[in-house]
Amino acid sequence: MGLAEGFQWLNGSFTENIELSEQRAPRDIDVVTFTFEGDEFYDGLQPDQLRLLGATREDQSFIKNQFKVDFYVQSLTDAPERLVEMASYWYSMWSHRRSKQWKGFLRVDLAPRQDQEALAMLKARKQELAHE
Repeated sequence: MGLAEGFQWLNGSFTENIELSEQRAPRDIDVVTFTFEGDEFYDGLQPDQLRLLGATREDQSFIKNQFKVDFYVQSLTDAPERLVEMASYWYSMWSHRRSKQWKGFLRVDLAPRQDQEALAMLKARKQELAHE
């Protein structure tokens, strides 16, 4: 789709070792994409591409059901007050477990220049796991 500038915040029960603590697999992943893309980018997308960005509640339900992802996009070109408001919202939602215990979430850079290095690291780790 071309979202290559910005970053994502990733969260979900996988960040809490839910497999060990509750002996179950994660049910979904939560993703907020922070991007500098503006109206020109969105105006150039096809309807099926726009749907994958979760523009409406119906689109968000589709993404959740189809891919097991709670997905949101936040423009970094919004007014500073809006950015602070939304960052505060996500932090308040994601910084604690339901038990009130503190927890973290992940930040992933969207820069494609790091893709090859990340892929090499994943392949190396996969080989390590295969030999354990």
